[in-house]
Amino acid sequence: MNTHAHHLHANDHYGKPFAVGIALNSAFIIAEVTYGLKAGSLALLADAGHNASDVLGLCMAWGAVLLARRLPSERFTYGLQSASIVAALANALLLLVAVGGIGWEALQRFAAPVAPATTIVMLVASIGVVVNGVTAWLFSSGGKDDINIHGVFLHMVADAAISLGVVISGALIAATSWLWIDPLVSLLIVVVIAAGTWRLLRESVSLSLHAVPRHIDTTSVKNYLAGLEGVKEVHDLHIWAMSTTGVAMSAHLLMPSGHPGDGFLHRITHELEHRFHIGHATLQIEIGDDNAECHSGCS
Repeated sequence: MNTHAHHLHANDHYGKPFAVGIALNSAFIIAEVTYGLKAGSLALLADAGHNASDVLGLCMAWGAVLLARRLPSERFTYGLQSASIVAALANALLLLVAVGGIGWEALQRFAAPVAPATTIVMLVASIGVVVNGVTAWLFSSGGKDDINIHGVFLHMVADAAISLGVVISGALIAATSWLWIDPLVSLLIVVVIAAGTWRLLRESVSLSLHAVPRHIDTTSVKNYLAGLEGVKEVHDLHIWAMSTTGVAMSAHLLMPSGHPGDGFLHRITHELEHRFHIGHATLQIEIGDDNAECHSGCS
């Protein structure tokens, strides 16, 4: 016999931050292209292209949040909640491609240093610090519990850091004429961004492979279930992420004394959500008289 409780969560309160972030970054891209053409600056035009990838990242993350609201269907019985995991993975890959390009360019500049950034480039980069910093701030709180939102936050912080690096290196080069400062600052930024992105990539890949979310201790969940009155054994326990915020679980409880009733099961599912943040739990009660075997990988 089975019972389940489910609560589908979506970060649907981020609609305004996404809209503001996309609008700010789109306006900044237009400014970079305009002044880049006016000043004949390939650096500004290249950065405009990079910022276009940020808008793409924001759109993907927002789209995943919207898709997660879709109701389940006969084909997608969990709805499209896992779109948020796909978006987080895509954002991590975009970040790695971006820092890889920056790192490669920095290494080339060590061999062939370029002249310091012009005043107009530094001015536009300063605006970029503000735009990306504000956008990152809009998503700073949600990144603690949702790697999709954390991916957006990292993307914006990375861009703010890159723009800040342009301003700092430009000012230092203007004061010292040391051209190697620019690639050195770029490499330092690459190291910092790559470290944060690696965690995002590792976690999004793990969730896409149905790993137990890192904030849940499987042993604690199993011990809780095994300690319930009437439970002799817990097996076939599985915990996985349905999205970057929703967690599902299934387990078989061996209860020789018989089925405890719906009230008992409702209390368990409530406690699983309250204590372990597992919002969708499916429990199968076994009496133990049919020697049922586990075919899906018992634990």
